[in-house]
Amino acid sequence: MNWKAFLMIGLILTAFTATSALAIEGGNARKGKHLFKKSCKSCHDSGGEGGELTPMSKTMSQWDRYFKKKTDDHPGEVFKTISDKDKKDINQFLHDSAADSPAPATCG
Repeated sequence: MNWKAFLMIGLILTAFTATSALAIEGGNARKGKHLFKKSCKSCHDSGGEGGELTPMSKTMSQWDRYFKKKTDDHPGEVFKTISDKDKKDINQFLHDSAADSPAPATCG
């Protein structure tokens, strides 16, 4: 192998490592989107009792901090009735779709 091949392999590994670091460990964004729509949107839609909340309402780090520290303080019953895995999936979706993410989303 020549130096160009080593450089290319190094760049690929660096890119993979950087994107892996952004992922929530064990979270599935596709499932999280479904769960957000099913479990959260009824209260967090415009005019809902929880106030409008979309993935773009926070940055990636704000969503991660919320799920790390505050889900036990969430009013209502939703976080008391869903599994830790479901919380990770919702966190992954919100993180991946946050205001400062490469693909911000409103969850329409």
